[in-house]
Amino acid sequence: MPDSDQIDTSKQIHKRTGRTFYVATKLLPERVREATYVLYAFFRVADEVVDRTDDPDPAAQRRRLESMRAAALGEPAEAADLPDDERAVLAAFRSLAAEKGIADDEVAVFVDAMIQDIETARYETYADLEAYMRGSSVAVANMMMAAMEVPDAERERARPHAAALAEAFQLTNFLRDVREDVHDYGRVYLPRETLDRYGVAESDLAVANVTDEFVAAMRHELQRTERRYREGVAGIRLLPEDCQFGVLLAAVFYAEHHRLIRARDYDVLSETPELGRLRRGYLLVRTWVHWRRHRDPEATFYAVSAISRGGEGDGVETDGATGYAA
Repeated sequence: MPDSDQIDTSKQIHKRTGRTFYVATKLLPERVREATYVLYAFFRVADEVVDRTDDPDPAAQRRRLESMRAAALGEPAEAADLPDDERAVLAAFRSLAAEKGIADDEVAVFVDAMIQDIETARYETYADLEAYMRGSSVAVANMMMAAMEVPDAERERARPHAAALAEAFQLTNFLRDVREDVHDYGRVYLPRETLDRYGVAESDLAVANVTDEFVAAMRHELQRTERRYREGVAGIRLLPEDCQFGVLLAAVFYAEHHRLIRARDYDVLSETPELGRLRRGYLLVRTWVHWRRHRDPEATFYAVSAISRGGEGDGVETDGATGYAA
């Protein structure tokens, strides 16, 4: 297991850069919580290599990611030129990977996705985006299941659900962050086939022109994402019992951005919707109350979250049993 200093470095990176997921992580058992800090920090330091706004050098970015890959796969000499905190994170990750049996293939496909962010700024089809998410999100889910020590039999059953939930989280981020991705990184994660289907001009994204066509495209992508949530939360019951609530809460938090997006009439171009601390606290309490009552991840998710059990409408969303309209 990583040493205490490495865990603390990882925890601080997680706390600084992933506020919503950090709250959910604190609800995981200690044996998984510390591993999650390490995993998240590894994901984050790699992501920060490509998410730069200071006119970075693509070749230098690739070299740095390849150094990270080598160090994460057990070649520590390759990390010599990296900053101290990154070396600490990578050493912690390697220790954790050896202990938990994280497959080298998952590390490789994750780093490949980070490199793809340097090279690819548009996705023609949803299938193309799915291929990217195999590394950027599904690999993350697979590593998390290793950290949770999901038994082999349950892991095979849980794998497609974990993949769906991981994709749902990332798709929510893409939909929430359209403005930031366009302006700061020059990327568009909305598939071009969706933009073309609804007649959305990419120039409208850059100037924050929220047209009826853009609203229709966003509605389509939210509905697609919500289908992934439904498949994903159906597998939470296959995780170790002491991990289920933390994963459930993360799903509730991420899904809440859909309520925020709809409340803004799908305008994610003039401002990025943010889930505030008070709302997170409210959702935490409501989720815990329902969880204690039912011990059923799906029932709790549909009682509390912004996503309905089976409908695809996008009318006024209510907060389950409370009837609270956000």
